[in-house]
Amino acid sequence: MKIEFNGINFIQESERQGSPRDLFWPWCGANVSLLALSYGAFFLGFGISIKQCALAAVLGVVLSFLLVGVSSLAGKRSNAPTMTLSRAAFGVKGNIVPGLLSYLIFVGWETVLVSLATLATQTVFARIGNFDHNAARIIGFLIAVSLTVFGGVLGFSVIMRIQKWLTLATVIMTLGYVALTIDNVNWAAIKAIPQGNLQSFIGAMIFGITGIGLGWVNSAADYSRYLPRSVSSAKVIGWTVFGSSLVPIILVIYGSLLSGSSKELNEKISMDPIGALTSLVPTWYLIAFACVAVLGLIGGAILDLYSSGLALISIGLPVKRHIAAGIDGCIMLAGTIYIVWFAGNFSIPFQGFLITLGVPIAVWSAIFVADVMMRKEDYAEAELFDATGRYGAWNLRSIALVLGGSIIGWGFVTNTFASWLSWQGYFLALIGGKEGAWAFANVGVIFALVIGFFGHILLSRKNIARQEKR
Repeated sequence: MKIEFNGINFIQESERQGSPRDLFWPWCGANVSLLALSYGAFFLGFGISIKQCALAAVLGVVLSFLLVGVSSLAGKRSNAPTMTLSRAAFGVKGNIVPGLLSYLIFVGWETVLVSLATLATQTVFARIGNFDHNAARIIGFLIAVSLTVFGGVLGFSVIMRIQKWLTLATVIMTLGYVALTIDNVNWAAIKAIPQGNLQSFIGAMIFGITGIGLGWVNSAADYSRYLPRSVSSAKVIGWTVFGSSLVPIILVIYGSLLSGSSKELNEKISMDPIGALTSLVPTWYLIAFACVAVLGLIGGAILDLYSSGLALISIGLPVKRHIAAGIDGCIMLAGTIYIVWFAGNFSIPFQGFLITLGVPIAVWSAIFVADVMMRKEDYAEAELFDATGRYGAWNLRSIALVLGGSIIGWGFVTNTFASWLSWQGYFLALIGGKEGAWAFANVGVIFALVIGFFGHILLSRKNIARQEKR
């Protein structure tokens, strides 16, 4: 249980060990959350059928985690965190732009996950006995924050051990939840759900991309950087995609079956996505439910806190990794207090957050994936820390792509989740307006991915070739 002292540096040859299959545990542990069951309700909210939910879940999850898998190759090839390697595409100083974006999405996600764990614990305690709501929230809050900070601060070795046991325990107890709730599926009600149009299906698929996999691209190399460079690239991608996709796909589909069977459950999920699921299990299973809910959410929060600390260092904070993780833990604590004690509805800030940050993160993710795919040689390690080296101080082409892709992407998404986000969607008039058929498809995320990927290939292909000839 020692603290990891590696930060944004390259991992020494003597510390590189393991095989691609080791990536299964952190990625499965981070995505084996009961939150995926609630995503079934969110998918149905787009007005689509169960079959469309299933297809949207498969496509959204697998496609987004393919980006994570390709990004993991950068860590295997050069043994450094994602936001260090991103300097090759943005410049040593210019990388502050994606670094800040990544930091925001990490802190946002870890706050969301700890908030959900807190709310779920409160609901469980309320059902078990006559607990004061505030006291129950405080207990859940302390448990969730303590476990997250413990894993995130101690670092890689502890995380890899924790995630394996979190995964096994959570999978077993999740299977128990499914066995106890399968009778609640109303097949007649499921069959009666009408099929949605193409635009609604695309909207659900994009929600799956932004809400499940896309936010992990900027941490992918953080967990593959300890692997020897000689391991199979195909296996790195395969184990990453398999570990991260398998459980979420199953849970989203099952969650859509439960939500489609009960309008009441569907409505409760918007207020307390995890806690609402307790209404379907008997009281004797509530302690196990609390464990599976909290552990599943904490698995993802630990990875987010760890990577947020690395991102904070990458943008220039002169502290050790574990100190940066501690700082992020304090910010997470404040954000959780706001969501749990002051926000009246969970789904409103959650979906607003996903859409708003999802667009620029989509541009950056596509740029980074294109950059990894175009490079044939390993990164020049020392020059990623030298603004006068081959990667330069600022790559204005990449920064302009993020800016331009974000402007176009925000123009083609609808964000009605808060009044201060209503400015988005200013280009929707070109495809039917904010009330038209494409209004809630959020195709701006797809536009952002396309602009980032092909834009980087067109603008930086020759520059990368020159860098690799030096």
